Amino acid sequence: MSEFVLAFTTLPGDFDATPLASDLVGAGLAACVNILPPMTSVYTWKGVPQVDREQQLFIKTTADRVDALWEVLRARHPYEVPEFIVLPVVGGSDEYTRWVSESVGPRRES
Repeated sequence: MSEFVLAFTTLPGDFDATPLASDLVGAGLAACVNILPPMTSVYTWKGVPQVDREQQLFIKTTADRVDALWEVLRARHPYEVPEFIVLPVVGGSDEYTRWVSESVGPRRES
């Protein structure tokens, strides 16, 4: 099994995340992207407290695809400093983690 990881990023609450998620899956950078409904984020940006509506993306991929995933996200992300956090998955069903590993990777030209 390739090392299964979860990558996280936040986007503005009104950002249409579906085309981005579809492109990540279509390019073999992710097996699946969950787009969570808008949430409230409370944080400090450049010393000023902020409260904004955002949405979270959970991106299921493998460790060997993280750099390529980050390049695409960085190029298309609307934030000056995008959140990009990658966590290792330490367990899971063999069937699911195998599916993730089989679903990511460079795509063959037809």
